Amino acid sequence: MKGIILAGGSGTRLYPLTRVTSKQLLPVYDKPMIYYPLSVLMLGGIKDILLISTPQDLPNFQSLLGDGSWLGINIAYAAQPRPEGIAQAFVIGRSFIGCDRVCLILGDNLFYGHNLPGILNSAFNSPAGGVVFGYRVIEPRRYGVVGFDSEGRVIDIEEKPAHPKSSFAVAGLYVYSSKVVDIAGRLSPSARGELEITDVNLAYLKANDLKVELLGRGFAWLDMGTHESMQQAASYVQTIQKRQGFKIACIEEIAYRLGYISSRELKALASDMQNNDYGAYLNEVSTFRRSELDL
Repeated sequence: MKGIILAGGSGTRLYPLTRVTSKQLLPVYDKPMIYYPLSVLMLGGIKDILLISTPQDLPNFQSLLGDGSWLGINIAYAAQPRPEGIAQAFVIGRSFIGCDRVCLILGDNLFYGHNLPGILNSAFNSPAGGVVFGYRVIEPRRYGVVGFDSEGRVIDIEEKPAHPKSSFAVAGLYVYSSKVVDIAGRLSPSARGELEITDVNLAYLKANDLKVELLGRGFAWLDMGTHESMQQAASYVQTIQKRQGFKIACIEEIAYRLGYISSRELKALASDMQNNDYGAYLNEVSTFRRSELDL
């Protein structure tokens, strides 16, 4: 299984914050936004990850994350010169994906909830060629929306419909067979000039090869693409962390928990942050047995 993080775009909804940096490098409470999608792929056991961003922002991501070896994973990079749709990630990542299944996550999405690793593992091992995740929202017209028949079977997915057929939006996390590179390669740009991820999903649906997993009410999916939603995400992360004492999307902790790095290596990572809460947390985690950490 390969992983792709799409962290491109111009971030105009977050101006002036994003005039000189990618939105995915902005802080969301105590860590960069990019940590949140990266942590999801890591929790799914994915070690080979391609990060796609703009040519001008890629050096900053590389400075932050490097090749991933410090986390026991492999991170490669590719440029998206112009934002031409989510499905463009599979065109750009064709050689990276090869013959493997792939999980794409949007760089401004946060997923958090009970048994996330189990949910991901189930999707990764599904016999369906495509697996997407449905999440109930108040304003489905802003999203791609799943349509169901009277027996709950998926019959349609519409992009930003004026009259939604349900309240379930397609979240920014997608799992596909390697066929996705050919499907994306055959797409024509939509009226807004983009290769639409909804068209990819419809291709799998037409082939009777698409599964929709519904995320329940105890699960959080947050899109951090606006000032308000970034603030909401930061408040959510702060509240959960202060209540439970565990950090959300702490990629160093996840690497340690999965056995990718040792306790000594975790302590070394913490040494650069001795004077803040994040470093103190990593030091504390390094004293725990891996079985004591609930991810």
